[in-house]
Amino acid sequence: MGSVFFSHVMEFAPCVLCWYQRICLFPLVLILAAGLFPFDRSVVKYALPLAAAGWLTAAYHTLLYSGIIPENMQPCTQGASCTEEYINLFGFITIPMLSLLSFSAIIALLLAIRRRGTS
Repeated sequence: MGSVFFSHVMEFAPCVLCWYQRICLFPLVLILAAGLFPFDRSVVKYALPLAAAGWLTAAYHTLLYSGIIPENMQPCTQGASCTEEYINLFGFITIPMLSLLSFSAIIALLLAIRRRGTS
């Protein structure tokens, strides 16, 4: 919901890396909902690869945004810049960081479900 809020309500233009993260995140809504009703632990094998791909993209975007990866290695050549600063909460929480935290939480929960299922 945060991604939709930022782009449609706040009217922040998403960059290329933001779109890649959305490609990984939006199907998770359907996959995780299908695995929740009725509860099915096998949903982890479908959701974990998408969450991992989204996490890697968000980690790259966060490193690029923070200046650790040089700007000449950014894929955003047209449209919105991958390093455009829209929000900066507490001096370090940015939109790429929010995405990274979201994917981290999803992965942690999926791994907890998988571990609990093997016990």
